[in-house]
Amino acid sequence: MTRRHLVTGGAGFVGSHLVDRLMEAGEEVLCLDNYFTGRKENIRQWIGHPSFELIRHDVTEPIKLEVDRIWHLACPASPVHYQFNPIKTAKTSFLGTYNMLGLARRVGARLLLASTSEVYGDPEVHPQPEGYRGCVNTIGIRSCYDEGKRIAETLCFDYKRMHGTEIRIARIFNTYGPRMLENDGRVVSNFIVQALQGIPLTLYGGGQQTRSFCYVDDLVEGLLRLMEGDHTGPINLGNPNEFTIRQLAEKVRDQINPSLAFVGEPLPQDDPLQRQPVISLAQEELRWQPSIELDEGLKKTIADFRRRVEDKI
Repeated sequence: MTRRHLVTGGAGFVGSHLVDRLMEAGEEVLCLDNYFTGRKENIRQWIGHPSFELIRHDVTEPIKLEVDRIWHLACPASPVHYQFNPIKTAKTSFLGTYNMLGLARRVGARLLLASTSEVYGDPEVHPQPEGYRGCVNTIGIRSCYDEGKRIAETLCFDYKRMHGTEIRIARIFNTYGPRMLENDGRVVSNFIVQALQGIPLTLYGGGQQTRSFCYVDDLVEGLLRLMEGDHTGPINLGNPNEFTIRQLAEKVRDQINPSLAFVGEPLPQDDPLQRQPVISLAQEELRWQPSIELDEGLKKTIADFRRRVEDKI
């Protein structure tokens, strides 16, 4: 049975890859985006397709549609972009989720919220299971995003308890891949762009902080399984292989220009020192785990960046 899917943030990095999978599966897709970080070229291949509709809209404003599934991905996800207008970021998480839950309630749709590992803050528990409640600075420069996603999760469960709204919550850990913005500000894109430009790679705080990097195709597979599964969540979706930022920099440098140097900068405020998901719940409930190793994923990502960045150098 063909379903009608609304993907908020559908022209963005993760959203556009999700749109690809839904369209390839023969579904109907409504892609909603305000183009703050989304780009039309990410979904250009579907424009004009009879099963695809593109809507320019900001989720902080209500919208009336008839859909079966709501994939709520709309929100800038990198510090550079969500700190550009922190009030707008908080409104997107709160009002945007409120509006999408209202729509889901009205039309009887199931909603999947793209939450984040940032709800764990700078964790005192490592690695992070879903039961860990986090260590977040509510008044820090990152709190517009961290706290925004926390209230979005709260709203989802309140709608579930009060109105019986069907919800699914994914806590997404660091994701990378083709279509990341060149000015994204996250570590993978930063290193790739610097390396392609032939400039030293910037290591903040010595590069000893850790992250776990999930390739976008693996993440989208997890989102699809979560939406159609029976588990409400929250469920961690991420790659459990932990790397220091310096190790990541070395891998990028080795693939692009092994002679590049590193330069050091102080660690930004509230930047978590560790980030690694426990994914046993996703393995058990969704039969999901990542399959693409970091070296392979970086190769594909670098090829995409090379096409885009070298035209501008």
